[in-house]
Amino acid sequence: MENQTNLLVVLRSIVKLLDLAELFPRSQPLEVELGCGDASFLADYARQHPDRNFIGVERLLGRMRKLDRKGRRARLTNLRGVQIESSYFLQYLLPPHSASALHVYFPDPWPKKRHHKNRLINESFPRLARAALAPGGEVYLRTDDKDYFAQMTGVFGASREFQQIETPPVLAELLTDFEREFRARGIQTLRAAYRTKL
Repeated sequence: MENQTNLLVVLRSIVKLLDLAELFPRSQPLEVELGCGDASFLADYARQHPDRNFIGVERLLGRMRKLDRKGRRARLTNLRGVQIESSYFLQYLLPPHSASALHVYFPDPWPKKRHHKNRLINESFPRLARAALAPGGEVYLRTDDKDYFAQMTGVFGASREFQQIETPPVLAELLTDFEREFRARGIQTLRAAYRTKL
């Protein structure tokens, strides 16, 4: 694994844990956005919080290039992008208990019932999230899909390792690219947040 002059991480291995000290110039709390889209949210959030490190995960190269452009334009040294499937990243590449927060905003809802098994937030997600998060770590969720939201809140509600919390207003005010489009069309954002029990 080698960090290029841009902000995109080149994975030399897809079975070796990331070396966070190699990725970032400063050791500070890490937050991860799984499925970062065009990085509208993450670049703004990283700019506002230079005291934290951020990784955006996205499988589409075009979106990763947008993260790189936005981050470099803003001279962000605390932002990196990894091009890979989010669930794989969480399970195999992110060091255990290394993240203080996970952000999952508008993941693919896979609306057809037979495709629900492809959803990122499923019965096993709280276990994967708990393994990735530091004690007291938080998960922030957003979607416009009511059925998927019911699944999200259902799997976290059934987990003994998480308790529901409020999304901080300052965080809720930072919008993703999808959220801006949806808001312009009058589509409501559904939000939930959870913290690991200590």
